[in-house]
Amino acid sequence: MKKLLDGLSLFQRIAYPRHRELFERLASNQSPSVAFLACADSRVVPNLLLQAEPGDLFIVRNAGNIVPPAGQAGEGVAASIEYAVEALGIRDVIVCGHSNCGAMQGVLHPERVAGLPSVAAWVRHAETAAAAVSDLYPDADDETRLELVVEHNVIAQVRNLLTHDFIRRRVERQEVELYGWVYDIRTGAVRGLDASGRSFVPLGVEAKGSPDERALLASLENDEDFWGKL
Repeated sequence: MKKLLDGLSLFQRIAYPRHRELFERLASNQSPSVAFLACADSRVVPNLLLQAEPGDLFIVRNAGNIVPPAGQAGEGVAASIEYAVEALGIRDVIVCGHSNCGAMQGVLHPERVAGLPSVAAWVRHAETAAAAVSDLYPDADDETRLELVVEHNVIAQVRNLLTHDFIRRRVERQEVELYGWVYDIRTGAVRGLDASGRSFVPLGVEAKGSPDERALLASLENDEDFWGKL
């Protein structure tokens, strides 16, 4: 705690005065431009990753960057994202997974979270992604399987967002754009979904990491065997 309290003292004495005008402006209002759904992992720091200032990002965090489908447990996640898009008018929603994710390890190895009943119940929301990886890559080693589950989980959560009416309506009106990213902690690289919503490519000027949401929505409506066609 001493390190944290020392940091708080430095913030109050040095950092806050330097940015006083910004904080005074934020004291009565917020207008973030992006909702960023990230894992609660301590190694993932969205503001640092994006070099964003206070007030730029509306951050939602939980174990495994999970968005339960509409009608399932996890109303807190849905409530946060609903507030972001409905009350704050945010038009860009990013789901960001990361390398070496402990939640995804728990999905792959349920025995590791057997003594953590709340964690075990929560990460079951990623079981569809894990099952798809097992079916599609039966010979993958543990390290590769983890990397693939991290990716497939991001795909699954982007699709889960589309099951919520407040997202669906805005996607249909082209008022919200969804993104799926994977952050590599060791290298700092970030890859994002391509237009198909099935593959990841390095982010860049021409590749923002955003799939064709309306095509994904159509696949949900048609009950497409999505995972089997990856």
